[in-house]
Amino acid sequence: MSLFEVILLALALGVDCLVVSFSQGLIFTKNRTRNSLMLAATMGIFQGVMPVIGYFCAGAVSAYVEKFSHWLVFAIFLVLGIKFIAEAFEKKEDTICCIGFKCLISMGFATSIDALAAGVSLNFSGTKLLLPSIIIGAASFLMSICGFWSGNCFKKFPSRILEISGGVILILLAIKAVI
Repeated sequence: MSLFEVILLALALGVDCLVVSFSQGLIFTKNRTRNSLMLAATMGIFQGVMPVIGYFCAGAVSAYVEKFSHWLVFAIFLVLGIKFIAEAFEKKEDTICCIGFKCLISMGFATSIDALAAGVSLNFSGTKLLLPSIIIGAASFLMSICGFWSGNCFKKFPSRILEISGGVILILLAIKAVI
């Protein structure tokens, strides 16, 4: 793969990170800088590490991941989306202060399954691994930051509508994974 193709791959893989981060940016009112950095770091690390795993496990992983990856992504995003929507109707504090560890790991894993498959492709195409994994991780980090702060710009909307919107975005990502 050429450098240009690797950059295109990184941008394509980072789209899910951008959209998920946008949905998170919609709902946070406090600790925004901390939350945006935690989310972006999680997305970047997962997106950068998963191609490495896929690369080294190319044979065994590709047969397993290709069959079920879209359903795993579907399930994780669907559950997170439903959770967001359900929480929109729960009585709670006016502000959400941080993203939980389990939620971060779930989002990082769900958005990076495609990156695992990309690592398999990198191996099969004979592409060296180091530069693509760094580019993929960095692009995902930057796209997550941009997504979070873009979502944060819509703060003037009522929080319930924003939480439902974030949930709908995650559910649409779930549906996209199986189409």
